[in-house]
Amino acid sequence: MTTALTLTDTAFRDVVAAAVRAPSLHNSQPWRFRNQSGAIEIHLDPARCLPVADPTGWAARIACGAATLNARLALNAMGLAARVQLLPEPSSPQVLARLTPTAAWQTTPAEEALFAAIERRFSNREPFYPAPVPVHAQVQIAEAARAEGAWADILSGPACVEVISEIVRAADAVLAADGAYQEELHNWTRPDRDDRDGVPAPAGGPARQTGDLLPRRAYGHRAAVPGGDFDPDPLVVVLGTAGDTPADQLRAGIALQRVLLTITDAGLAASMLSQPIEDPSERDRLRLALGRREVPQMVLRVGSGRAGFPTPRRDLAEVIDVL
Repeated sequence: MTTALTLTDTAFRDVVAAAVRAPSLHNSQPWRFRNQSGAIEIHLDPARCLPVADPTGWAARIACGAATLNARLALNAMGLAARVQLLPEPSSPQVLARLTPTAAWQTTPAEEALFAAIERRFSNREPFYPAPVPVHAQVQIAEAARAEGAWADILSGPACVEVISEIVRAADAVLAADGAYQEELHNWTRPDRDDRDGVPAPAGGPARQTGDLLPRRAYGHRAAVPGGDFDPDPLVVVLGTAGDTPADQLRAGIALQRVLLTITDAGLAASMLSQPIEDPSERDRLRLALGRREVPQMVLRVGSGRAGFPTPRRDLAEVIDVL
């Protein structure tokens, strides 16, 4: 048995400040946090879930899993080890994770680097430069997923990417034809970078073109990039887990965030393409294309990108439950 350590209110707020830097679909931020007898609980916030894009809660659990990884790294950076329990209360499925500080911890250089990357990470929807992703970075991405109990298939070259591209485009076409989906997307698009939730239109990237290999969501109405394909030779990463239970989805979110922080620490950029995960038939098609029995949970495009800015988050008072 391990004994929980007392966490001060200031330390708790510092952990939450790191946790909320996690990504979420449409930047909906579907989480709440409680200091429960010295443990940090991450709760699903039903009011901020996406009923059209995410009717099963998959994306919300991915987001809360990513927040869990940030919280764990923040505790480690404070010199605290943490016992992490996913879905700790079977009778309360909205309690997605509980992190209990248990002992002193000597943070490793790798953990320090990942924690430092939390504030710098953002979804880069701009065109990437043609420079290839170094092999050692690709190895680090695969290792980051594996360290959190997930897998990552790294795909490059015209033949491999074209197969994934066709699946992404097919899923995107289905979602583009769904009026309710597009209305929800529009409702989460914000006019500028100062809004505290949703995706700012300036961060949405330039308008897509018909021939783009990997179509992006239409968060804004910026002009298209002239001169051909948005990303002519992207590196694609497909992240997945053994199963697709709520716990698997939380683990996928933890692994996703570790991958994204690893990419950020390497000086690279990434953005997420969840369309083929949101469409059940294309998700299964993606699984078959990869030759896997396991379950894809996210598609990423990775490369060298221009500088950008993390989007704002809601004030901590809006996400902390005071008991």
